[in-house]
Amino acid sequence: MAGQQQERIVFVDYIRVVACFMVMLVHASENFYAADSSGLAGNVSMLANEANRFWVAFYDGGVGRTCVPLFMVVSAFLLVPLKPGVGMAQFYRRRFVRILPPFIIFSLIYCFLPLAWGAMTFEQSIHDLAMLPLNFPSMGGHLWFMYPLISLYLIMPVVSPWLERASARDELLFIALFAASTFIPWIHQWISGEIWGECFWNHFSMLWYCSGYLGYLVLAHYIRTHLRWSTGKRLAIGSLCFVAGAAFTAWSFWWQGVPGSLIDTPRLEWSWEFCTPNVLCATFGAFILFSCIKQAKAPRIIGELSRLSFGMYLMHLLFLAPIASAIVAGNPAQPLIPVALAIPCIAVLTFAACAVTSKLISLIPGSRWIIG
Repeated sequence: MAGQQQERIVFVDYIRVVACFMVMLVHASENFYAADSSGLAGNVSMLANEANRFWVAFYDGGVGRTCVPLFMVVSAFLLVPLKPGVGMAQFYRRRFVRILPPFIIFSLIYCFLPLAWGAMTFEQSIHDLAMLPLNFPSMGGHLWFMYPLISLYLIMPVVSPWLERASARDELLFIALFAASTFIPWIHQWISGEIWGECFWNHFSMLWYCSGYLGYLVLAHYIRTHLRWSTGKRLAIGSLCFVAGAAFTAWSFWWQGVPGSLIDTPRLEWSWEFCTPNVLCATFGAFILFSCIKQAKAPRIIGELSRLSFGMYLMHLLFLAPIASAIVAGNPAQPLIPVALAIPCIAVLTFAACAVTSKLISLIPGSRWIIG
C-alpha cells in the first residue's frame, strides 16, 4: 500500500487492486467456518458441511492467502533501498504521516461504530478504546496488519545500506535463511513448541532475525535488482510456484477440516500463516506473474483503485459484516446462494461498496488524513 504517485509501476497497481480484493475474499470466507455468528474465525472453528470445507479451502487458502505478503513485497519493492539523501527521520516522517492518521481514525471508528448496530457492548467499546495504545480493537481484527507494516517501515532504513552493498549471492543466502525460518510454524505445530533456544524466558530463536516479513523485504529487493528472467521464464516458474503453493495451502485446511466438529482454529489453519513455505512459494509465484504485465500505463480504473486501496482495506469490515450477514442469513450451511457463489459475492459487493465510499471520501479536502 506504500509508494508515491511518481513511483507508480503498472504491475504494482494491479497487485494492489487484486491483493485488496483477496483480503475481502479471505474475510468473506471466514463466515463459513466461524463457530459463532460473528462471521469472524475465532479460537475455535466449525465447518457446517463438505461444501463449506472445500470452498473455504479454495477461496481463503488457495486463492486469497497471498494477499498480505503481496502487500509487504510491494512496499519493499518500491521503498528499498532508500532514495539518495533520505535519512531515517525523513523516511519515517513521510511514511508515518501517510499511514498513521488513517490508522488511528479507523481504530477509533471500530471502537465505536459497531455500537450502532449492536455488534458490541458499551463496556467492550470503552475497553477497546483504553487498549488502543497497545493493540487493535476487537471489531477491527484486520488492523493487525498495520503493526507488521509499521515494523517493516521501521527496519527499512536499517537494512537499506546493506542492500545497496550486498551482492545477489549475499541476498540469496539471506533469502535461504528466511525460507528455512518459514518451517518454524510447522515445527511448532507438529513437533515442539520451543526450538532453537526458545523457552519461557527467551522467545528469540536462532533464526529470529532472519524470519518474518523482513524476508519478504529482501526478496522484493532481490527480484527488482537481480532477477533478470525473460517473460516466458517468469510465466512458467511463476505459474508453477503459485499453483504448487496455493494447492498445498488449500489442501492443508481441507485435510484438517472435519464438518460438524469444533476444531481449534490454529490447528485448522496450521499452514495458513503468512510466513510458511507454501505461502512464500505462492507469493513469489504470484508476484513474478504480475511482473509480466508490460503495459506502459495502467487503465484508469486500476490506477484509481490502487490509489484508494489503503482506505478500502481500512474500512472493508464495516461493509463486509452486514453484507455477509444478509447473504449467510444465519445459516452458513445453507446461505441464500450456494457457498461457491456466496463467498465471492460477499467479496465483490464489499469491494464495490468500499471503492465507492473511498472515492467519495477522496473528494473531501484533507481526505488523505482519513484514507491515506
